[in-house]
Amino acid sequence: MLDVGEEAPEFELPNQRGETVRLSSFEGQRVVVYFYPRANTTGCTTEACEFRDARPAFDERDAVVVGISDDPVEDLAAFADEYDLDFHLLSDEYGEVATLYESYGEKRLFDNTFDGVFRNTYVIGPDGRIEAAYEDVTPEGHAEEVLADLTAGSADSRTVSSSQ
Repeated sequence: MLDVGEEAPEFELPNQRGETVRLSSFEGQRVVVYFYPRANTTGCTTEACEFRDARPAFDERDAVVVGISDDPVEDLAAFADEYDLDFHLLSDEYGEVATLYESYGEKRLFDNTFDGVFRNTYVIGPDGRIEAAYEDVTPEGHAEEVLADLTAGSADSRTVSSSQ
């Protein structure tokens, strides 16, 4: 995980509509960047729908939600359409941005080893610095966890492991 207080790495990726999205375009706003392994899987769908449902509360706090996976744009478009996801889902097909955010690497599933995205979340402050980092999060309830921390102000200067 990147350290709280560290400058968030800049990124530029296509969203589910093929539009280019840059971190710098959100300057002056808080940005919740959540990394997820695969669109349209149970955990990722739960997490995305919870962020969707909580979006008005994030908007009230001037916080933008952005999801990043290594899915191709076409898969993200279908995922967004199927679940009415009204925030940016970004395609990082080669894991380059996820790697910059220490959220990509070797994974193991059913005795198979492969590279993939880790389920981590960062809250990036209006100044472009990391305010909070959540490692190995549990999808269910994560959006509310982040929102509660933002509301209480406890997301500032915090690193948590949600799997505890």
